Amino acid sequence: MAEAGGADQLANLHLDEVTGEQVSKSELKKRQKQRLQEEKKREKAAAAPPKPKAENTGKTEEEEESELTPNQYYEIRCRKVQQLRQSKAPNPYPHKFKVTTDLRDFLKQHESIKTGEHLKDVEVRVGGRIYTKRAAGTKLVFYDIRAEGVKVQVMCQAQEAAGEVPFEQQHEHLRRGDIIGIVGYPGRTAPRNRPEGELSIFAREIILLTPCLHQIPSEHYGFKDQEQRYRQRYLDLIMNDNSRNVFLTRSKMITYIRRYFDERDFVEVETPMMNAIAGGATAKPFVTHHNDLDMDLFMRVAPELYLKMLIVGGLERVYELGRLFRNEGIDLTHNPEFTTCEFYMAYADVYDIMEITEELVSGLVKHVTGSYQTKYHTQTGEEYQVNWEKPWKRIDMIGALEEACGEKFPPGEELHTTETNDFLKRMLQKKNVECTPPQTNARMLDKLVGEFIEETCINPTFITGHPQMMSPLAKYHRERPGLCERFEAFVCKKEIVNAYTELNDPFDQRLRFEEQARQKDQGDDEAQMIDENFCTSLEYGLPPTGGWGMGIDRLVMFLTDNYSIKEVLTFPFMKEETNQGKEKKPAAEVVGIKPEVEEGIRESSWDASKSLLIDHELYSAQVEHVRRP
Repeated sequence: MAEAGGADQLANLHLDEVTGEQVSKSELKKRQKQRLQEEKKREKAAAAPPKPKAENTGKTEEEEESELTPNQYYEIRCRKVQQLRQSKAPNPYPHKFKVTTDLRDFLKQHESIKTGEHLKDVEVRVGGRIYTKRAAGTKLVFYDIRAEGVKVQVMCQAQEAAGEVPFEQQHEHLRRGDIIGIVGYPGRTAPRNRPEGELSIFAREIILLTPCLHQIPSEHYGFKDQEQRYRQRYLDLIMNDNSRNVFLTRSKMITYIRRYFDERDFVEVETPMMNAIAGGATAKPFVTHHNDLDMDLFMRVAPELYLKMLIVGGLERVYELGRLFRNEGIDLTHNPEFTTCEFYMAYADVYDIMEITEELVSGLVKHVTGSYQTKYHTQTGEEYQVNWEKPWKRIDMIGALEEACGEKFPPGEELHTTETNDFLKRMLQKKNVECTPPQTNARMLDKLVGEFIEETCINPTFITGHPQMMSPLAKYHRERPGLCERFEAFVCKKEIVNAYTELNDPFDQRLRFEEQARQKDQGDDEAQMIDENFCTSLEYGLPPTGGWGMGIDRLVMFLTDNYSIKEVLTFPFMKEETNQGKEKKPAAEVVGIKPEVEEGIRESSWDASKSLLIDHELYSAQVEHVRRP
């Protein structure tokens, strides 16, 4: 029926004699009316007296353009670049420019050049983006360009110009933000007003490689709007060296972590991103749908269960660096998707993992920052002096809570009971701590820990002695009934690591999963489901194993002194802009470029079908109709 309806709609089309397209009757009338209005405007303009020539203001073309609004500049620039695209004089988008010089090496190798000295026999070929352009008459132009995070001055003199394009034509089309290729030689300028010149590239030829169609912010005012920096990260990186340095530091940290595990015979693996069961962590998952199988799937909240199944299979040391997805709140330290590292090590326990954590993280901090001491500033401006050197402080959870609340807590083997639930509710009320429903024992304990223990953890600190009902995948404590062998590492009041001796008893594991299922029935969306395949794998035998997970994003925040997680993610999750695309036209539309016809699709029928977009089902039928030979 949908296909027949689409065919009927396509049959009721009318020929637009100007474009040759088949369009609907209403669309044809709209176009005819618009053409009539445009014809009247042309007649009026032709009858009007000629406009007087604009007075010579004495300003350069670039100075006049700087006074335009962003939209005016964009449209003028688009038209000029379109003229270059048509004339190829020069081609604004050449295929290749051979770069032989790294700008960072250039600055190091030639820093000893004396004022007024030139090395004309040394050819330099670099590519970079123009940040400033200064002209001194028509025969001398200066540029400041940036590449690889460094800046250099380019001095262009008419008498030095080489190549097929004359000097003036090499420079008249260039604007701030353009990417250019420079062929020249190193030297140091000899200014009259100061004793020392500036190390520069003396250009013989400048080649436009890619024009920038937009005004880039001035270096004086910069690009500081926080939301726009996150949405336009490319512009943020162009304008702000600090943002660039954050991501270079992040890359350096990840490289160090990989090298640490690789050198200790760990195997890096990859596990599924989509799962039929959202297991491995207590978190609310994202749900997606597989069309062909007609089944819902969960984006992974943790890779833990898969990694432990690999241990069962004989890969005794495994790790994975990758993305996780949790459908939870967004705040200064949480993003819906984030990066973690998890490792699992056969024949290790929680105490071995503690030592590895201290060694890995303290060594990482020393490698990245050059010291074990770092500073971190909170959103309110509070400064924390953090000492990452091992050994780290250890805090027993229940003991610390008893000290904070002034009362003895129930024994570990009773922490899951209804009586303990009543006790915890009383503690919350006594200490004026709020816990939103569902008020399960695990959630209320977690709230108390957050209020009275986590707030004291500025330097790296291990919190140990978690109740079993808070840790469905951790092994029971060998000496303290009701507790498990688990630790969380906190820095600057935030968790960075979670680890434990892994539960490898299939009988106990099923009971833990059933307790999680009970909590889910009580309304806890973050409780885990029963993963039958994982339970079966434990029946084949998981050796005594230590497991560990660390949040990469949060650690990057601490080592780059950023209190917002958005600063350390290249493209953080943002709300959709309500006015997106309404004010600005695409560059192709500004200059009147029409899209090329795709092979196998008749242009007129395709455009007509788009104008008849009534609903998704009808549109699908039309696409099938125009694609069919």
